[in-house]
Amino acid sequence: MGYGWLDRNMKWIFIMPAALFIVLIIAFPLAYTVHISFYEWSMSAITPPRWVGLDNYAALLADERFWGSVWRTFYFTVPAIVLETVLGVLIAVLFSRDFIGAKWVKTFLMLPMVATPVAIGLIWLLIYEPSIGLANQLLRTLGMKPLAWLGAVDQVIPSLIVIDVWEWTPMIALIVIAGLTTLPSEPYESADVDGATSFQKFIHITLPMLRPTIIVAVVLRMIDLLKTFDTIYSTTQGGPNFASETLNVMVYTQAFQYFKLGAASSLLILFFAIIMFIVLLLISIRKRVGEAG
Repeated sequence: MGYGWLDRNMKWIFIMPAALFIVLIIAFPLAYTVHISFYEWSMSAITPPRWVGLDNYAALLADERFWGSVWRTFYFTVPAIVLETVLGVLIAVLFSRDFIGAKWVKTFLMLPMVATPVAIGLIWLLIYEPSIGLANQLLRTLGMKPLAWLGAVDQVIPSLIVIDVWEWTPMIALIVIAGLTTLPSEPYESADVDGATSFQKFIHITLPMLRPTIIVAVVLRMIDLLKTFDTIYSTTQGGPNFASETLNVMVYTQAFQYFKLGAASSLLILFFAIIMFIVLLLISIRKRVGEAG
C-alpha cells in the first residue's frame, strides 16, 4: 500500500525540494516586500515600523521623480534593446559561417560579458573622462568638439546605452548563432535553385525562421535591461541631477540613502508589476509567432 502511494506520487516527491527552494528564495522575499510596503520604516531599532496602508503607493504615484525614473528606465531600455537586437542578429549571421579563427573570434566576442558590470562601468568612466578620456581624444582627432558624456543631462542616457550595447550585444549574438545552427537547409537549397540572393534569403528565410529565437533573446535581455543597476550606479550614481536615475537606482537611493524602507518596498512592487506585465506581453507575442509559424 505504501509503495503504491509512492509510485503514484513520485513525480511530486521529486519536484518538492525544488518547489520549496523556489518558495524560500522568491515567494517569501516577495511576500515580505509586499508586507513592508504597507509600513513606514527607517530601519531604526528605536522607531518600530508604522502601518500606513496604501500611503506609500499613493505618494509614489503622485511623485514626479517616480514618473521621471519610469520614463528614464524605458528611455534607456528601448533604444538599447533595439540596437542590441539588430547588431546581435547581424553579428550572428556574419559569424555563423566557417572561417579561419572562428572559435577565437567567438571567444573574444564573449569577453565583455564575462567582466563584472562594475568593472565595465569603471573602465567606461575612464573612457568618458572629459579631459583625457579616449572618447573625447577620438572626437578631437576627428576635428569635433569634446562632449561631457556622463556629465551632461541630455547626453548621459545615450552614453549609458553605448556601454550596455557594447557589453551585451554579444549575448544576443550567441543566442542567435545557436538558433542558426538549428535551421533546416532545404529552404536555402530551394532558394538557390530559384536564384535568390543572399539578402533575399536573409529577409525571407532566415529572419522568419529565427523569430522565436530572437524573441527569446529579447525577453531575456529586456528583463536585464529594465533592472540594470551596477553599470549606472558605478558611473553616474543616478546623476547628474537625477538624469540617469532609473527605477532600480531610485529603489537603492530610497532604501540605503534615505532609509525609507516602506517607500522603497512599494517602489519595488510597482517595478515588479511593470516587469511582469512586459514579460507576459513578450511571451504572448512569442506564442502567437510560434502559432503563426
